[in-house]
Amino acid sequence: MSEHPLLPHIRAALHQVEDPEIRRPITELGMVDDIAVTDDGDVAVRVLLTVSGCPMRAELTNRVTSAVEPLEGVRSVSVELGVMNDEQRDAMRTMLRGGQIERKIPFAEPGNLTRVIAVASGKGGVGKSSVTVNLALALAKQGRSVGILDADIYGHSIPDLLGLGDARPTVVDDMILPVPAIGGLKVISVGMLKPSRDQVVAWRGPILDRALTQLLADVYWGDLDYLLLDLPPGTGDVAMSLGQKIPTSEVLVVTTPQSAASEVAERAGTMAHILEQRVLGVVENMSWLETLCPHCGQTHRIELFGAGGGTLVAEALTERLVYDVPLLTQVPFDEALLAGGDRGTPIVETHPEHPAAAAIIELAAKVADSKRGLLGQRLPLHT
Repeated sequence: MSEHPLLPHIRAALHQVEDPEIRRPITELGMVDDIAVTDDGDVAVRVLLTVSGCPMRAELTNRVTSAVEPLEGVRSVSVELGVMNDEQRDAMRTMLRGGQIERKIPFAEPGNLTRVIAVASGKGGVGKSSVTVNLALALAKQGRSVGILDADIYGHSIPDLLGLGDARPTVVDDMILPVPAIGGLKVISVGMLKPSRDQVVAWRGPILDRALTQLLADVYWGDLDYLLLDLPPGTGDVAMSLGQKIPTSEVLVVTTPQSAASEVAERAGTMAHILEQRVLGVVENMSWLETLCPHCGQTHRIELFGAGGGTLVAEALTERLVYDVPLLTQVPFDEALLAGGDRGTPIVETHPEHPAAAAIIELAAKVADSKRGLLGQRLPLHT
């Protein structure tokens, strides 16, 4: 018997449907199990989920329905959801890993084009996570594919800053799918892997190293232009492990204008140099507060945390590392930036016209314009 004339058009439409988490066509992933069409144009599509508790089942159903329903000759669409068996999941994982069964950190492989940027600071409380989230969104608005790895093991705040709440990644056997977030970001955090939000993470060096390897190797990131890592403050185990695992990663140093913050921020940049990473530049956060004077009606800048810290860090690192480490931007203190973080609505997304958002958008442009090169990295020369 010849197949129904609608079937080729339905297959073509389904090829445009991406899995919300993996972001690859469901036809390519082997998720379309069966398609049936009646003479009256009633279409039934059976889709296989990766796991039975897939959090995106409703979204996937809507995407399939929306793709097939507009086709000429289709009267109705029904979607049945099933679950992949072990063999089907194994085939999908092998395909996603490019035929590689052994776990490897893809960003450390020769020829990988993803720019890995670690956002570091010497001390906590300088707004490093807020800079990470808003920079990621600003890069995504340029049409780039961006992932965020919340590697701040003890202070994992990225999920809350993005409004993800208690969202958890889907785990397909030994492969973790990052959580989709606003702006098309792909996000994974240690906080998402804990049994409960209030559980305390008390890990020492070797466990931290294994955890970082898992988050880099076991998570299916797909093709990323950028992977931003929100590092813990200071120069501890996570920063050292990252430098060893991905020596081509770059470091963005965040500080505030006050001298106490700038002095310890220099250490974060120096640590990156020791680990043979390139320091991309310095971001000065909370640089000033602009306020309207009730007496003269003019806008004045109030330097709440002093001035010049970012410049001092950039100059010190330039002298120490013997290549140019620029002050990339100064982000003013903005109530909308703080409120957006509390609500899970980043300022770059909600108020791109604000000075703080404009500074981070400018930062994203400079990051995109800079090229990943060998400057600042040591070459393994042998004699």
